[in-house]
Amino acid sequence: MTEPSDTPPSSPQAANPSALPEPAAPSAAVPPASQRAQRRLELRAAMLLGFMMLLVTGAVLYLMWVRGAFIPTQPLYLITDDSDGVVVGMDMTFSGFPIGRVSRIELADEGSVRIHVDVPITESYWLRSSSVFTLEKGIVGAARLRAFTGILDDPPLLPGSERPVLRGDVSAEIPRMVGDARDLLQNLNELTSVDSSLSASLGEVRTFTQRLNSAKGGLMAAVTGNEADARRVSELLDRTNQLVKNLDSVAARVDGVVKKADQQVLGETGLITDAQTAVRQLNALLQDTRQTVVKVDAVLKEVQGVASNANQATTHLGDLRADVESSLRKIDALITEINRKWPFAPQDKEVKLP
Repeated sequence: MTEPSDTPPSSPQAANPSALPEPAAPSAAVPPASQRAQRRLELRAAMLLGFMMLLVTGAVLYLMWVRGAFIPTQPLYLITDDSDGVVVGMDMTFSGFPIGRVSRIELADEGSVRIHVDVPITESYWLRSSSVFTLEKGIVGAARLRAFTGILDDPPLLPGSERPVLRGDVSAEIPRMVGDARDLLQNLNELTSVDSSLSASLGEVRTFTQRLNSAKGGLMAAVTGNEADARRVSELLDRTNQLVKNLDSVAARVDGVVKKADQQVLGETGLITDAQTAVRQLNALLQDTRQTVVKVDAVLKEVQGVASNANQATTHLGDLRADVESSLRKIDALITEINRKWPFAPQDKEVKLP
C-alpha cells in the first residue's frame, strides 16, 4: 500500500524516476534536547562506574584489614624437615586462638624447610624464649601449626628468631602400627602352635592334674613324681607329727615344773615370802642394835665425863653389855633362820663378835 503522492500519476516526473529531485542531506546540528539527554546519560554512567570502583576499593581494603594487612607484625622463622600440610595463609594457634599467619614457605640451604610466620605485635606476648612449636597432622583434616608456652615469665621471643618445629604425624605411624600388629599376630600364632612352649606347659599341667586325681599317691605322688618318694614323704610327715606330739608333752611337763617352782618360790608360803619376812625381822634387829649403839655412845660419853662415879658407870656398862648380848643372840637366831630357809646363803654360820 503506497501513500498518495501530490504529483498526479499522469505527470512526466512520475513517469521518469530519474527526473525526481534528490533527498536533502540531514543537518549536522543536533537539537539541544538530544544533547542534554546524551550528557545526562554519560554522567550517570560515569557516576555508576565511579561508585563501582569505590565499592571494589572498599571491599579490597576491608578484606585486607580483616586479614591483618594493616596490623604491625614481627617475623618468626620455623625450621622443619617436611612442609607437607603447610600452606600459605594457614594460622598458627596458641590455646586454640590464632596468633600468627604463614606468609611464605621456602627451602633452606641445608635442605630443611623454612616457614615464615607473621606474628602481630599485640599477640607476641604469648611467645617466649622457651616456647615450643609443633606441626600436627591427623588422619582426617588439615595440618595444624601450634605454639606452646609453659612459663610466661621467661624473656619474650625476639623478632626474627628461628625455632625448630616438632612434627606429629598420625598417618605416618600407621605403617609402624600395622607392622607391630603383624608381629604381634605372628608371635601369637607361634605361642599357640602345637610345638610351642605354651602347649608343652599345658601338657605338663595336664599330666600333673592326672597324677593329682589318681588314687596312687595323690598330691604327694603328683609333686614328687613317683609313688616311692610319695611314701617316703608320708612317713616323714608321720614322724614329724609324732615328734610334734612328743614336744607338746615335754612342753606340758615343763609348764608343770615351772608352775611348781613358781609356787614354791613366789607363792604365799614360798621362799621369797620367807626371805622378805626374815629381812623385815633383820631390819628390826638392826634398828634395835642401832639404838643400843646409841646408848653405848651416850654411856661412853658419861664415862668420859664422869670419871669419879665409877661404880655407877660400871653398873650401867653391865646393863648395856647385857642388852648388847641379848641383841646379838637375836641376830644370831635370825641369821640361823635365814640360812635354813634361803638356798643361796653362805655355808659359814659363825657370827664373830667384836
